[in-house]
Amino acid sequence: MVPKLIFSILISLLTHMSFAQQFTFMTYNIRYGTARDGENSWEFRKNGLAEQIKFYEPDVFGIQEGLEFQVEYLDSALSEYNYYGVGRDDGQTKGEYSAVFYKKNKFNVLNNGTFWLSQTPGEISTGWDAQLPRVCSYMVLENKVEGEKIAVFNTHFDHVGEEARKESARLIIQKIQEIKPADAAVVLMGDLNLEPQTEPIKYLSKNLTDARLSSKEVTFGPEGTFTGFNFTEPPERRIDYIFTDPDRIEVIKYAVLTDSKDNKYYSDHLPVYVEVNIK
Repeated sequence: MVPKLIFSILISLLTHMSFAQQFTFMTYNIRYGTARDGENSWEFRKNGLAEQIKFYEPDVFGIQEGLEFQVEYLDSALSEYNYYGVGRDDGQTKGEYSAVFYKKNKFNVLNNGTFWLSQTPGEISTGWDAQLPRVCSYMVLENKVEGEKIAVFNTHFDHVGEEARKESARLIIQKIQEIKPADAAVVLMGDLNLEPQTEPIKYLSKNLTDARLSSKEVTFGPEGTFTGFNFTEPPERRIDYIFTDPDRIEVIKYAVLTDSKDNKYYSDHLPVYVEVNIK
């Protein structure tokens, strides 16, 4: 009788326990494909970049600077993924994308959209003192097995406008609060063109958690993420980030990936990769 009683208690406990589910995320500025980069041009690195993503198999990854033909290439090369994103110049296919790719066998899409980082986020526009139009694309995903919901936001801040970067950070936090379902965890990723000590990064860190600083087990790779294709010197500037929901997400591992081939990187930015538990 005692063993049967213990077995029954264990079954009851297991039935009512909620287990954290593990997911992986990556952010990657892939460098726009029409840049005159010589031996680092897109045609010479696109296959290696796709293979790199295949090797790490992130459940969700966001790209920055991808033009339509680059997004289409990744969509074709990475058949296990679907994506959402639009060109920032016309809200369709023109200009750079901040696209979000997700494993199609793992997630259902509950919502997606794009807003512009400007005073009129619902319109194609350039905000504040920015030099170029900038966007944030988002997806609300639901795990097909356990039902966890994750709101993923992917963006690329302006490289010139100081006010634009400050206001973009504030706008994104506002939009996260408006868009995300109450029961969804949040991941914000992207190339923010800002280093950690700057005001907008500190503001984002007050509302979300910087994955590099909160990683529980492993923080791997250089701190810097921008290389400019310079393979001979370690990157100094950290401008690519993944931020997570402090209440719902536990970051287990964080890495800046330095994979290369023939002493060449696959982009002028290094991808940032995290492994997390969603509580």
